[in-house]
Amino acid sequence: MPPETCKRSIVDSTMTPAILLLAAFSWLAPQDARFTINGLPWLAENGGELIRLPRRLESQIPKPVWNLGLHPAGGRIRFRSDSTSIAVRVEYQGPSNMLNMHAFGQTGIDLYMDGAYRSTAIAPRDAAPGKTIEHVFFSGLPKKTREITLYLPLYARANVIAIGLDDDAATGKPHRFANPKPIVYYGTSITQGGCASRSGLTYQAILGRQLNLDHVNLGFSGNGKGEPVMAGLTAEIDAALFVLDFSQNNPDIESLNTVYEPFLATVRKKHPKTPILAITPIASANNNPKFEQFRRFIREVISRNIANGDNLLTLVEGYDLLGPGQLDGLVDGVHPNDLGFQWMADRLAPIAVSYTHLTLPTNREV
Repeated sequence: MPPETCKRSIVDSTMTPAILLLAAFSWLAPQDARFTINGLPWLAENGGELIRLPRRLESQIPKPVWNLGLHPAGGRIRFRSDSTSIAVRVEYQGPSNMLNMHAFGQTGIDLYMDGAYRSTAIAPRDAAPGKTIEHVFFSGLPKKTREITLYLPLYARANVIAIGLDDDAATGKPHRFANPKPIVYYGTSITQGGCASRSGLTYQAILGRQLNLDHVNLGFSGNGKGEPVMAGLTAEIDAALFVLDFSQNNPDIESLNTVYEPFLATVRKKHPKTPILAITPIASANNNPKFEQFRRFIREVISRNIANGDNLLTLVEGYDLLGPGQLDGLVDGVHPNDLGFQWMADRLAPIAVSYTHLTLPTNREV
């Protein structure tokens, strides 16, 4: 499909709102061959739809999980371009409505250039189905080839309709990741991204930029319970590393006992040579006694499986990522803020390096 060219006055989001520019854009669909979409493993099967789960299993996936899977958390649109202007057209299903995440964290589409944050598009207060929002990230940049990453919203349904670039921009595929396979994370709201202030500040996104690694986010807020269908879906992905961080959404230890080891077994059976990290709950302000039960249980399961010969299985203590003495890293007593996610990423980095055959950058501290 040939790109649509649009010339009209628009507000440049990087300038004073009163300044109007005459912009000339070629509007390209995210599925255009010049772009790469990462983090949505069933993208092709779903006909290019920007959702996290396969349509073929919609009737088998618990409804709350399916609805959360419509949020493209972890999805990224990546490309290289020398465009002097960058814009996006997006349709949101509604405005932000969460108490512990503001509009940027819930609905934001983050723009990163050459690994550095530059701008965010968010759902306005009047966002509604059928209403197209147009956001200009930048206009008037020097003409220079840049690596562009758009991080998709963590907690909002968002149909990215098109990306606007200069009519004459040279645009193509981004650089390759250090490992062709992604790290696949399955878990709870903490995994989905609650409560990062922006979509580019989840611990998976931070770690991905630090180590140039791809990732898939299978976190489901309040619903990371480890059901068999979700174990099967997780195991469908060809991963460099699996990270299992689910337990807190289970109502009690009996529920966790029903699903945890079978989930682990499902992934291991399909991927006998892929490393798996199992994370115990991070610290919480209320020190929920249930979580300590979960920690002991996960330790027992992992220790038993390692003793039975699974040498590609590793226990990661949540307290080593964000512990009781670091509660400033939480938003609401439970979910990490940006500081908490930074700590988690920094402390997971050496482990990820050891399992993905990378060299840890020397210009960073862990």
